[in-house]
Amino acid sequence: MKKFVAALAVAGIGVGTMALAPSATAASASDFDPKPISWGACTRPSLVKAGAECGFLEVPLDYAKPGGEKISIAVSRVKHKSAQSQGVMIVNPGGPGGSGLGLSTLGRAVPKKAGEEYDWIGFDPRGVGESKPSVTCDGNYASYNRPQYVPTTRAIETAWRDKAKGYAKACAKNGAILDHIKTIDVAKDVDSLRKALNEKQINYYGFSYGTYLGQVYSSLFPQNVRRMVFDGTVDPRDVWYKANLNQDIAFDKNIKTYFGWLAKYDDVYHLGKTASAVEKLWYGEQKKLYDKPAGGVIGGSEWTDIFLQAGYYVFGWEDMANAFSGWVHKGDWQTLKGLYDDSNPPGQDNGYAVYAAVQCTDVAWPQSWNRWKFDNWVTHFRAPFETWGNAWFNAPCIDWPAKPGKPVEIDGRKVPGILLVNEENDAATPYPGSLEVRKRYPNSSLISAPGGTTHSGSLSGVSCVDDKIADYLLTGKLPVRKPGNGSDVQCTPVPQPVPAGASAAPKSEVPSSVAEVKKEALAQALPF
Repeated sequence: MKKFVAALAVAGIGVGTMALAPSATAASASDFDPKPISWGACTRPSLVKAGAECGFLEVPLDYAKPGGEKISIAVSRVKHKSAQSQGVMIVNPGGPGGSGLGLSTLGRAVPKKAGEEYDWIGFDPRGVGESKPSVTCDGNYASYNRPQYVPTTRAIETAWRDKAKGYAKACAKNGAILDHIKTIDVAKDVDSLRKALNEKQINYYGFSYGTYLGQVYSSLFPQNVRRMVFDGTVDPRDVWYKANLNQDIAFDKNIKTYFGWLAKYDDVYHLGKTASAVEKLWYGEQKKLYDKPAGGVIGGSEWTDIFLQAGYYVFGWEDMANAFSGWVHKGDWQTLKGLYDDSNPPGQDNGYAVYAAVQCTDVAWPQSWNRWKFDNWVTHFRAPFETWGNAWFNAPCIDWPAKPGKPVEIDGRKVPGILLVNEENDAATPYPGSLEVRKRYPNSSLISAPGGTTHSGSLSGVSCVDDKIADYLLTGKLPVRKPGNGSDVQCTPVPQPVPAGASAAPKSEVPSSVAEVKKEALAQALPF
């Protein structure tokens, strides 16, 4: 699941039976010895402000041919500020397709000055952002007033299938990189980065899809892992077709939670006094927009995409509420368009192109459209909010112009202690994924947040979570692992916002300074 985005952010059935041997895949990466990175000045203002260094890592396009064609991975570094260093902390924001170059600044968000003991390394994965080449297919694919998501007629279904097929065809112009952009390729790039930095082991912080990259890396190179944090953990059993269907159910639940929040603050937004009343209004406006797009650009599909953010995080709830209320009561379509454009910068599709390139080739997708239709209609009847929007988002995989691979068997038995974090109503990476990974990594500990709906919400200022991350990074200490199939410690979730002007408005426990640090660091990162 991802938002229909250009710069932001699954049919492998029974993928566990199609595993590669970790020893074989790891060996091909060990044959390549990268050149040291030539560090220089950064150009991105946030990196300049943080005193970061930037450079490029040269890696093989195809690790099976280490002496062949090379590509460049954009890398940034903020060096440790303490007297002694605990090594490098490599960060991935998710996606796939999220730019991680700015995440070398993330150490500032870790409490107890724990971040100051590491060299924080951000990077744009192959094909992404400032890395070369940068993958793009059709910058106008997410343009305005697209067809209705739910294919209630054959014409709608045909329009979307043709649109998705056209996008896949357009992506063929990227050439050979489409065959070498799988998660396993990026994992090998991470190990090349380790070598280029002259480190025996790495520390790693992965958000969302970044947790799957971390799973693949640690399964291939367990001896090269020191400490790892996974926040919003992908379920390795579901890569990637089943994962999206599971997300559809979870997003439908979370949007209802958001509707309930809007009803709670009806004195501010005037959109309905009950969740069901707000929901009825929301779907009613969606139908109207399909008939007559707001400002001629924001149709019902764009309306859905704008509010999908509410299912991901509690961050931004007020902005979406103001846009909803402004449209209903004042006809303000410009604010709606602004929110859509924020997630879908016109003319840009690098994030989406890489998302598709990775997901479509990590593992084979069902090639039968009848299978897709059946599964998505069944899911839609349970969860109408996003199911078909998500199906069309992934539909280019049916016609993708590169062959799929086979996923790595995720095996964490040889990996030292890692820390897992997940809010229990996270929709993008549903909580069962963390429980599964906890089983596969017997030295891990899991922090959960019952009732929380925020995806990858660590380092947002909730002390119960962030202090435990800091302790782990400082000392390697994990919460005591408990017997059974559950979390090892529970924390309160990232709190829901209280809008200005609401009666009885308590203060959030999240310090605004901490939240802003993470927001700035993740500005270019779009999690799965």
